[in-house]
Amino acid sequence: MPLHKYPPAIWKSLKLKEGIYSRLPAHYLKSLNDTEKPTPVHWKPHGLKYKINPKTGLRERVADVPILPYFPPEANSGLWGGEGWITGYRYANNDKLSTRLRVVWKPQLFDRQLYSELLDKTFSIKVTMRTLDLIDAAYGFDFYILKTPQRDLCSMFGMDLKRAMLIRLATKDSNLHPNDEAKRQQIYNKYKAFEIPLEEAEWVGLTLEEAVEKQRLLEKKDPTPVFHVAVQELLQKIEIQKLEKPAVIENRS
Repeated sequence: MPLHKYPPAIWKSLKLKEGIYSRLPAHYLKSLNDTEKPTPVHWKPHGLKYKINPKTGLRERVADVPILPYFPPEANSGLWGGEGWITGYRYANNDKLSTRLRVVWKPQLFDRQLYSELLDKTFSIKVTMRTLDLIDAAYGFDFYILKTPQRDLCSMFGMDLKRAMLIRLATKDSNLHPNDEAKRQQIYNKYKAFEIPLEEAEWVGLTLEEAVEKQRLLEKKDPTPVFHVAVQELLQKIEIQKLEKPAVIENRS
């Protein structure tokens, strides 16, 4: 499909309708088309469309202007709780007549040891104070990872954790506390509400490139396509006909 004929804003949608992209699982394609906005972190929505101007007494329209953070590559290896780098300006001498200087505000990071019940492993992760507050609000590290959508986790490491947890829930892996079946069953029952089929859990959090590679490997394992078999059969049939044709002519003579 010649993408130059269409606006760049819809190139991604058009690409997903052709080739191997169109053969990706429906539940994965649905996750790519998530249009919900992330939870506000660095700004607070007004919650109103209009407000009364205290000076004029007239009703004025209120516009929410979101502050979108930048997530550097290192954010993918930690859990920043939706916080990122914010760029802005400040005056050099706190004087509005002085030169404006570009400033980048970065979140304060802490190294913390967080334990996962489902994975039975302790991870050393760089987190923010907001992340720790969200974990407390979710009543545990596993609950926080499983409850938080991808748009709010903003971390490839966080999505890898979620995928591993969901796969373990789907398979009921006996490697979790192998010597204590009662404890293992108790943990699985605790997080049962988040259980999804294994064929869906394996695709959670994959980037588009990873999903395409996974689909390619799956198709490579499949048997020979039907059209290849049909072509081979047709070629064999033609060869047989070529061999039989002279014999038919000799019999007629």
